[in-house]
Amino acid sequence: MLWIKALHIIFITSWFAGLFYLPRLFVNHAMSTDPATIERLKLMEHKLIRFMTPLGILALVFGIWLWSYFDFYMGPGWRWMHVKLTLVAVLIAYHALCWKICQDFARDCNTRSHRWYRFFNEIPVLVLAACVILVVVKPF
Repeated sequence: MLWIKALHIIFITSWFAGLFYLPRLFVNHAMSTDPATIERLKLMEHKLIRFMTPLGILALVFGIWLWSYFDFYMGPGWRWMHVKLTLVAVLIAYHALCWKICQDFARDCNTRSHRWYRFFNEIPVLVLAACVILVVVKPF
């Protein structure tokens, strides 16, 4: 079980690296006017989303595998897990939105400003902080 937990943490960390970096690329892309830079950013965004998607899937697989070892997660003392799973669903939706934004940038269809992407960039930081607090402190 420790191997499963270790792999889950490794893939979560790797996935979050992408979730932190990709929106920063969006900020730069939304600010850029140089055609060569725009093409380079499109390529970087495409490669990153293609790389981080399997990492997210593996984080989920190992998380589900880890969760399957415990049948008591649905008890009254495990309300923190329900909140955490909701936050995981938020991250999956965030990842899907990142995928759509990559496609919009690839088609030169972006309608959002770099300021919007600066706020968008902070969402995974807040979700990660909440998840760590839930797992470590178990406040409920």
